[in-house]
Formats: sequence, C-alpha cells, structure tokens
Amino acid sequence: ILKDNKNLRRIHNDALRGATGPDVLDISSTALESLPSYGLEAIQVLNATSSYSLKRLPPLDKFSSLLEAVLTYPSHCCAFRNLGTEKQNSLLSIFDNFSEECESTMRKPTNEIFYRDDSYNTSLWSAQKNTYPFATDEETSPYSYSAIFDDGEMTSFDFEYDFCQPKILTCTPEPDAFNPCEDILGYSFLRVLIWFINILAIAGNFTVLLVLITSHYKLTVPRFLMCNLSFADFCMGLYLLLIASVDAQTSGQYYNHAIDWQTGSGCSTAGFFTVFASELSVYTLTVITIERWHTITYAMQLDRKLRLRHAVPIMLGGWVFSILIALLPLLGVSSYMKVSICLPMDIETGLSQAYILLILVLNVVAFIVICACYIKIYIAVQNPELVAANKDTKVAKRMAILIFTDFTCMAPISFFAISAAFKVPLITVTNSKILLVLFYPVNSCANPFLYAIFTKAFRRDFFLLMSKLGCCKSRAELYRMNYFSAYTSNCKNGSSAAGPSKASQKVLLLSALEK
Repeated sequence: ILKDNKNLRRIHNDALRGATGPDVLDISSTALESLPSYGLEAIQVLNATSSYSLKRLPPLDKFSSLLEAVLTYPSHCCAFRNLGTEKQNSLLSIFDNFSEECESTMRKPTNEIFYRDDSYNTSLWSAQKNTYPFATDEETSPYSYSAIFDDGEMTSFDFEYDFCQPKILTCTPEPDAFNPCEDILGYSFLRVLIWFINILAIAGNFTVLLVLITSHYKLTVPRFLMCNLSFADFCMGLYLLLIASVDAQTSGQYYNHAIDWQTGSGCSTAGFFTVFASELSVYTLTVITIERWHTITYAMQLDRKLRLRHAVPIMLGGWVFSILIALLPLLGVSSYMKVSICLPMDIETGLSQAYILLILVLNVVAFIVICACYIKIYIAVQNPELVAANKDTKVAKRMAILIFTDFTCMAPISFFAISAAFKVPLITVTNSKILLVLFYPVNSCANPFLYAIFTKAFRRDFFLLMSKLGCCKSRAELYRMNYFSAYTSNCKNGSSAAGPSKASQKVLLLSALEK
C-alpha cells in the first residue's frame, strides 16, 4: 500500500498508535518527509530505499524491535549503529555473569535448541519441550538462572535478544570513507580550537580593512592590495565560523542533520566562501610579492613604477578567476556535498579530477613564484652599501616568516590533496579535518599581522583612527610628527642631489619591504 506511492508525503503521528504491528514497514520510493513517533516498537524490518525526502528519523528508542533497516542515506545508518552498540552494552552490563552459562550451552547435545512461546520472550527448552529451563527445581533444570537473576528481574525484563546468540541490527547502505559516523569536526579539541582560529581571522582582517578604508592617506598600490588580501582572509574566517556553528548545533546528532546540511544552501555557501577566499588570497599574495620585487628592482625608475591604474585590472582578473573557480562545484564540476566540511572532494568524473588538480597545481606554482621573488628581494637588499647589517638580518627574518607561513599552509594540503586526486588517498577524511583547522587557515590568521598590523604604516593609521574616537591622542600626535619629519627630510635630500643617492635608495628598499 505504501511502497512506490509517489504522492505519500505524510503519515499521521497517531496512525500506528496501539497497533499490534506492523513487523515490516516498506516506504521505499515514496515522498514521505517524516515517520510517525508512535507505533514503531513492533517494526523489525524498515525499508526506505529511494525515499529522498526522508531526511530525519524519529527518536531511535522508538525502534525497540528493529533488526534490519534498508535506507536511502548512509548517515542514517550511523544512528542505528549507535543504537545497536547501546543495546549491546546494556545487555552486557546486566548479563555480566552469563558467559559461563553460554559456554556450557554450546557443549549441550544438539537436540537441545531454542524455542519461543507466549510465556517468555526467549526461553531455552529441550527438543522434547517437556523440560522448562526456568523450573523451580534446579536439579531437573540444567538451564536454571535463578542463581543469576531475581524473580522480579526475570519477569520484568524484555528479552529482545537470545542470550548466547544475540540478534544484530543490520543497516544499509553503510557509511563510506567520505562520510564516517562522526560529527562535522570529529575531534573534541578541534571543536574548541576552530573557534579561537576563526575569531582571530575575522577580528584581525576586519581591523585591517577598517583601518585601511578609513585612513585619510592616499590609497596606494600596497594599501589596495592589502585590502583585497584582508577581504579574502575575512571570508575564510566566515567559512570557519559557519562550520563551527553548525558543528556546535548538531553535535552528537549529526546523522539526523547531515542530509539537510550537505545538500542544502548552507554547505554550498560555506564551500563557495572557502574556495573563493583561498584562491583570492593566494592570488593576492602572489601579486603583493611580485609588486614588492618590482618596486625594489626598479626603485629608481619612476616611469616603471606600478600604479593603481595597473593594479585594479590585475586584481579584477583575480576576482573573476576566484569567483569562477568557486562557482564550478555549484554547476556540476566536482561538488561541495561530498563531505561534511563542504570542500570540493568529489573526483568521480574526469572533469572533477582535472578541476581539483588545476587548483592544486596553480597553488604550487604560486608558492614557487613567491619563494623566487623573496629570494631575489633578499639578494637585492643584501648589498652592504644599501642596507646595514642589522637591517639585512631583520629583512631576512621577515622574509623567512612570510615563506614559512605560506609553506605551512600550502604544503600539507597540496600533498595529501594531490594524492587523493589521483585516487590514492594517504589520509582519511577524519584526519583531514586536522589539516582543515590547524594548517588550512594559517595564512588567513597570519596575513593581517605579517602584512599589515606589524608594519609602521598600519600602526600610524591605527592610532590616528583611535585619536578620532578620543583614544591614544598622544601616540597619534607622535606618529604625525615622525611622518612630517620623514617627509621633510626626503624633500631636502631630493632637492640637494641631482641624481639618486645611496641613502635615498636605501630608504626606498626598506619602505618597500615595510608595506
């Protein structure tokens, strides 16, 4: 009656209340969105294949007699796996002393077998059915358990399983490697750590954006690029915040929310945010590094200086590229629905595999370009005529930190992702979540500090902004005086020398690295 009924969307909550059955409930290929909460206790077999609208199950304690479940979504089997474990642990705690009796049962003659009757849910009788195992006379009953249980326990306990041969609840389809039976983040320590990381990324990048946008100084190329980088890393923080929030809401019951989350707009939004943010951040980091190298290499050739009119179309191309890459999984090239953390891990088709490899190869190429540029910058500033020894060491350390953070972020992700793209995974989805929290957002947390907050120009803008709000006025005045003195000194040096001096060249080199 119910099976293959495409129009069946709802069963009344009391439809099965008080019924003696059914033993088998087959709702396969229906449009049911939920099961009734009452009358499910007698069901032993539940068939719900191709019931794509049934995304949530009623409380699991309602399925007290269930032995077999054939469902649509693998995540629902996680619920029944936990239910089976709980039942088994409950029985073991009650029948702790029963193993010896089971061992003796296995040694009995083959004509002694299990029977069921109306008196006991599960009772052990002889084949001739003339000897009751729970007889009061223990000498005539080889299976008397009065030594283990009180009379009250024997009559009140519902023996759902045979003592020595317990029935095991089976459920299909079983969860796969991409969706194991666990919460979104899997590990408890990641659930705590991700909040700290996403708050740091959001607060740091929002501060940088606010200070740069409200600054009354001229919008230069480095400032413009830094705004783009901060926005990209801010989006990465939003992705982590979304994942952390959903994990907190579904903790312990993710199996009942997995389908709604992974097939809904929430996971698609999170996936778009993370791919867009990741690619725009890598692209902007590469442009910033090339701009620094170009500024130092052609420091005294003003006609070759990178202007804002050049930087805008370059970054516009980065935005278009990042948005296109993030949109492809929504258009059928790979998918954000494959895993709970909403990353494009679907490599079933050749096109999806090529998509993942393209992203990874571009990220590796970007890292190589960044390293090459910083090596050339270091060689340029190492000239003792231009930079003092202590400044040289400072510059080297700064570059080492920048390259190290890039390597820490890209290397583990790229290595394991490339192996997975070739269908030779070296890490499970559960362990990949450690990479997601500890390595994936490293750049998003470190970039606002390394490229902005730790620089003198940003600190000046920050204290000037605070002075407008009535705070840190003395500190802001000090920065104003220092800036005016530096500007006056540069003007005098420029007017007194016909050509570029070593001192002015040194100032340009160091200022390029401080941007």
